[in-house]
Amino acid sequence: MNSGHQHRVFGRRAQEYILILASGDKVRHMTVRPWMAAVAFCFVGVFSIGYLLATSYLVLRDDLIGATMARQARMQHDYEDRIAALRAQVDRITSRQLLDQQVVEDKVDKLMEQQMALTSRHGKLDNLLDRAESSGLTDKAGALPEPSSPVQSFAPDIKDKRASLTGGGIEAIEKQLASGAPADATPDNSTLAYVPSAETVGDRADRIFSNVTLSLKGVEQDQRNRVEQLTSDAGNAANAIGKVLTRFKIPVPEETATKQDDDAVGGPYVEPESNDDFNNSLAALDGALTRLEAVRSTAESLPFRNPAIGKDVTSPFGNRRDPFLGRLALHSGIDFRFSPGEKIRPSAPGKVIAAGWTGGYGNMVEVDHGNGISTRYGHMSQVLVKVGDTVGRSDVIGLAGSTGRSTGTHLHYEVRQDGHAVDPVYFMNAGLKLATYLK
Repeated sequence: MNSGHQHRVFGRRAQEYILILASGDKVRHMTVRPWMAAVAFCFVGVFSIGYLLATSYLVLRDDLIGATMARQARMQHDYEDRIAALRAQVDRITSRQLLDQQVVEDKVDKLMEQQMALTSRHGKLDNLLDRAESSGLTDKAGALPEPSSPVQSFAPDIKDKRASLTGGGIEAIEKQLASGAPADATPDNSTLAYVPSAETVGDRADRIFSNVTLSLKGVEQDQRNRVEQLTSDAGNAANAIGKVLTRFKIPVPEETATKQDDDAVGGPYVEPESNDDFNNSLAALDGALTRLEAVRSTAESLPFRNPAIGKDVTSPFGNRRDPFLGRLALHSGIDFRFSPGEKIRPSAPGKVIAAGWTGGYGNMVEVDHGNGISTRYGHMSQVLVKVGDTVGRSDVIGLAGSTGRSTGTHLHYEVRQDGHAVDPVYFMNAGLKLATYLK
């Protein structure tokens, strides 16, 4: 019963074979299991397949080697044809470059001449630009473009942006000419007979040099426009300062025209320099800057600035009730409230012509600014300069106090023109209008 149940659940068990080996009195046996038979069968199968493959290779080896050699011969023939075609194309390109070489050299020479002319002009402009910048007419952002900039615009790989055609510029152009490769020499694996070039070296040179020439002309025009603008700005600034000086009856410096004296002169005759429009514009700019510098220097030497910025005015210029006598009297200056011991600086540079006790002024310093104009600083507690000293706007001439006819610590500031007291407010208001033109 148990045997029947086991057969139904697990199935019938495979029979095992026993291999018996007898040798004399010795008897041995070995059980042969199914997996052993399977391994032996696989081994025999693999051996048979390997034998068949080795036999096939030995039989077909000569055919395979022959086919490989034939294919290599065809490939070598194709490569030789392609190399011959490339050599023919290189010969054509070389001959074309030789024909265009002279044209390229001529154009480079012309560009070098233009470059040298612009460089020479820029050298002449350096001094004028420095003067214009010091006069507040231009800055680094408004400087004239470098003459080598057009070359750089066609050579972005050049690191030195100030390269000229005598050095980096020529290298830049050569790079541009060399970068224009002809048409694709090997578009496919077929034998190449002829591939037309999309653009010859001569055509590319014409295009590049035309662009560079136009850019150089653009730089030249920018220089002209900038010089004209600076000339106009310098003239306008000089006129504005001159109007203020004229209002105060200050002599306005005019353009200095040097008159040549024919006595004791001589020398060999030399042709005059080029008298083109650009040189004329440089001369005009030089004259305008000279006039601006002259009127500006005159204006900066006059008391157009406030000597007590931010201070309260305790008494203006004009008639007022005298604080000591109680009757009407002329106040010949402006009183500014100061703290005791505060530093007092002049409103403009000049030469000290009085320093010390001066009657009702107390301790007073008077500074001469030229053109008949002087300033006085009264009621100081201490005078720090002496007669004959040259003082600037940042120099301290004394300390605030309450000496002389004074009711408290303050600065009595007075402007005198040709010996007569004038209202300092007129000068200070004019200084506000000239603030953009003065340093």
